[in-house]
Amino acid sequence: MKTNLLELNNDNLGLIIQVSLNDLVEANQLLIDNARKDLEQKIAESKVEEYLSIEKVMGMLDVSKVTLWRWNKQGYLCPINVGAKRWYRMSDVKKILEGEK
Repeated sequence: MKTNLLELNNDNLGLIIQVSLNDLVEANQLLIDNARKDLEQKIAESKVEEYLSIEKVMGMLDVSKVTLWRWNKQGYLCPINVGAKRWYRMSDVKKILEGEK
């Protein structure tokens, strides 16, 4: 009966067993594959851009509409205009919050 070592560990904490080299390699490969999938998912999620309204940005940065207008003129924080609405990239706002801009 072939058993996944990771599942065996979760079900029997503290159990001491002998493991074949092939089973150990398989367990390591499974760990690597799981880590790769998690990393790929985090990278994909980080590439999704969120757009914020003027009101949301004003609240997050604790600034007024006049400050946002001035920052736009200075090129410090520029919105994206969609019709009559203005949206700000979350990544740009995060840079300001983290002191990168």
